[in-house]
Amino acid sequence: MTKITLNRKIGQRVLNGHPWVFANEVNRVEGNAEAGAIVDVHTHDDKFLGRGYFNPKSQILVRILTRKKNEEINDDFFLRKLSEAWKHRQQMGYKENCRLIFGEADGLPQLIIDKFNDYLVLQTLALGIDVWKDSIVKAIQQIFQPKGIYERNDVPIRELEGMEQKKGFLSEPFDTNIIINENGLKFHVDIANGQKTGYFLDQQDNRRHIQHIVKDAEVLGAFTYTGTFEIHAAKYGAKSVHGLDISESAIAMCNKNAELNGVADKCKFECVNAFDVLKTWVKEGKQYDVVMLDPPSFTKSRATIQKAITGYKEINLRGMKLVKPGGFLVTSSCTNLVQPDLFLEIIQMAAKDARRQLRQVTFQTQSSDHPIVWGWENTHYLKFLIVQVL
Repeated sequence: MTKITLNRKIGQRVLNGHPWVFANEVNRVEGNAEAGAIVDVHTHDDKFLGRGYFNPKSQILVRILTRKKNEEINDDFFLRKLSEAWKHRQQMGYKENCRLIFGEADGLPQLIIDKFNDYLVLQTLALGIDVWKDSIVKAIQQIFQPKGIYERNDVPIRELEGMEQKKGFLSEPFDTNIIINENGLKFHVDIANGQKTGYFLDQQDNRRHIQHIVKDAEVLGAFTYTGTFEIHAAKYGAKSVHGLDISESAIAMCNKNAELNGVADKCKFECVNAFDVLKTWVKEGKQYDVVMLDPPSFTKSRATIQKAITGYKEINLRGMKLVKPGGFLVTSSCTNLVQPDLFLEIIQMAAKDARRQLRQVTFQTQSSDHPIVWGWENTHYLKFLIVQVL
């Protein structure tokens, strides 16, 4: 097996358990490992550090899979890892829908598996994990006996690892338009064409937090995607719900989901640019009892972090101005480069400029089927905040 020896002076990150080994942390490579091969990683003084997959084309030269010297990477390894992950989700109370594998947080770097009832969708985002796709599918079939497995590898990040984008069935073909249950509601999921794996499970716990603040309220939701927050609001007793999204297909799905849950009479969904509309409505003096903001990530790179800060401040400033005194702002950020303290600082800056006082109701992160490993910034990405705007 190829042996990777690290430099004498490296940060404590890898030594403390983080699975990424960057190329500039490596002193030498002994052996002729091909891209995607399993390699052993040793410290400068030849102590075994871990075993993982190798890609010389990536800045992250090795992603560690195990710290156990006697643990082999084979079919049984992936069966064991998936079984452990499913057991953990069940302990957290998840039965039907959950993120089964959340990459590094579950010890399987760059692997994503979402479970939608009896259907599973996976993403293998690095070459080293893509090599083991057959083993992963075999493990899924053994644990779940699912009705279908689908891959959503139509993501640009794969190209950085020298792989093509693709999507398709990893089981016998099935109807990729399915219906799932969430918090007593039903939602259409387009596995083949929806964003990411077809549906955002990371907010499923947070959607319950709006239950009491939306009762008898006039609610505005921006960046609705498939209308999950908005339909929860309608079902929780909102007087009216107005949802905005720039995608025509998303708005069509919002309307289907509203009809599916018997709340179409309360909901109005519009295909518009939310950034522009919110700005206009602020000028017009419109106000709502509850404003919900769930924008897309504003940056994927530290080089544009200031742009993201400006964007989050501006959108929340507009949101606050649209809230009636004593009403509520529900706001999120899915940018992992904007960590919780910075996010709260941005919201406070927006409140200052809006000349509004805030009173926190709740501050949460992603649903617990997306585990956070302390000290690993990339596993802690979602911020979910509800404040009363005085």
